[in-house]
Amino acid sequence: MTERYHVRVAKDFFTFSCAHFITFNGNMGERLHGHNYRVAVEVAGPLDENHYVFDFIALQNLTRAIAGELDHHMLLATKNPLLPVSADDTRVRVTFGAKEWIFPREDCILLDIGNTTAELLAKLIAERVLDGVRSRGYSPEAVRVEVEENVGQSAIYEVRP
Repeated sequence: MTERYHVRVAKDFFTFSCAHFITFNGNMGERLHGHNYRVAVEVAGPLDENHYVFDFIALQNLTRAIAGELDHHMLLATKNPLLPVSADDTRVRVTFGAKEWIFPREDCILLDIGNTTAELLAKLIAERVLDGVRSRGYSPEAVRVEVEENVGQSAIYEVRP
């Protein structure tokens, strides 16, 4: 028999409210809109000397910090060829065909991803969680992140390093 342990945190304060838009089907673009995202994080691996997979409080603090960094910003993907993004110290300019948006730089988070989908946000958060868990001396077998953009509508990303 193989045993596997997991810890999962999903708190009401693991939320971030953001604006975004995505492209799809090669030439379509969504209107600018927002979500009140919710995050759940799971870490799997062996028990440590305390019989923990990973400390709940440390995982909560890490997840809350990541969500807090994203909260109340315009999320922009910088690797989407259909949405060229240019930024200077004071503003960010984004275009899609004939449309153009100009945002204050301080209101934007430029993400090194291809689209601001829930799937890629889950991956981005999972990578940050993995880095944070490792920086605390733990090597997990897996990290799983769920990003819910609306009730009953979520994306899940799992990495097994």
